[in-house]
Amino acid sequence: MNILFVVPYVPDRIRTRSYHLVRQLGAHGHRVTVATVWTSPRERRIVEDLRRQGFDVRGTQLPVLRSAWNCIRALPGRLPLQAVFSWSPEAARAMATLLASSDGRRPFDLVHVEHVRGALYGLWLKRQGQAEAERPPIVWDSVDCVSLLFQQAAQRSRSAFSRWLTRFETERTARLEGRLLAEFDQVLATSEFDAQALRSLGNGRRPSRPVSVLSNGVDAGYFTPGDPAGRVANRVVMTGKMSYHANVTMAAEFVTNILPRVAERHPDVELWIVGKDPAREVCRLARPGRVHVTGTVPDVRPYLRTAAVAVAPLSYGAGVQNKVLEAMSCGTATVISDVAARGLTLKADQHALVRTGSTAFAQGVSDLLSSLETRARLGEAGRRYVQQHHDWGQITLRLEEIYHGLIRPRA
Repeated sequence: MNILFVVPYVPDRIRTRSYHLVRQLGAHGHRVTVATVWTSPRERRIVEDLRRQGFDVRGTQLPVLRSAWNCIRALPGRLPLQAVFSWSPEAARAMATLLASSDGRRPFDLVHVEHVRGALYGLWLKRQGQAEAERPPIVWDSVDCVSLLFQQAAQRSRSAFSRWLTRFETERTARLEGRLLAEFDQVLATSEFDAQALRSLGNGRRPSRPVSVLSNGVDAGYFTPGDPAGRVANRVVMTGKMSYHANVTMAAEFVTNILPRVAERHPDVELWIVGKDPAREVCRLARPGRVHVTGTVPDVRPYLRTAAVAVAPLSYGAGVQNKVLEAMSCGTATVISDVAARGLTLKADQHALVRTGSTAFAQGVSDLLSSLETRARLGEAGRRYVQQHHDWGQITLRLEEIYHGLIRPRA
């Protein structure tokens, strides 16, 4: 297949879903053209690196001021800021040019558009003057139900600004997501929980096809266990983008409500908060000898491989949590909340400890810190789980089935 893959941010190991789907589709013999926007010199270097790896990447610069202007213009309207944030007229025109064909044949078999931030590009391409029978089918990968995430954040975020912004965005985003269900030839979500939330937004609109679940994966060949002897018995690790409001809330709640309870049984326990761009509230959590905030690191694997326990006590969220998959893939015994487990099919207490509430969560962490044998067993089972259920190769095979189901009826 010849696929146009539209991503409203540069795919890399942090934007792991698009990065690995593109790589796997290429490895499976498909021709993939990536259309994306880049903002910083770092992102432009990633675009160039992807090209050196042999990927056809069409990158357009998206100045920060352009994103700000998009949001300002959207304020009095009905579109959510998320939807307009990554919009670039130059990128849209470049994508339309890619779809144009001088000989009347389709240059692409299919278009794949990722996230609410990319949805406007999908709508733009859909309306470029081609009859429906002539244009390639368009898949919208919602990834998560963003309005569901915003609804939770508006109530639970520790940041007053995040609560205000998500309240402002929730209704707008829900309205757009409901509309998008009927606009595209196929809609994807990472979990059944998110798929159900999206379906509930349809407002009587009938989707052209059911919302399909395409889970997130993990590169188990990259996130591998280290030397068991290198694990530090009193070390707990938490990973994730630490400017993201759900992670900020998670870190603050763990340090405030859970860590003191763990320290009652394990006075020498240390927490390592590892992730890029930590918010000021996260930086303020640092305590000498107790809480370490690393900020951006070149590689999270050394932290996952040396920790005794990984934690993800999310109090709200959506989709499949990549940080959980990465920790489990590294063979690290993991304790997660019911929210963090929601998008997974794992068996509680067999693949990871699933605990609800601060007291129960602290008990789970303490029990693991007390037992090397239990940590080893849980770490091994967790890695087997991600290898069996979250392998990017298998996920891509499922995506290919969805693609073929769209293309064959039109052939």
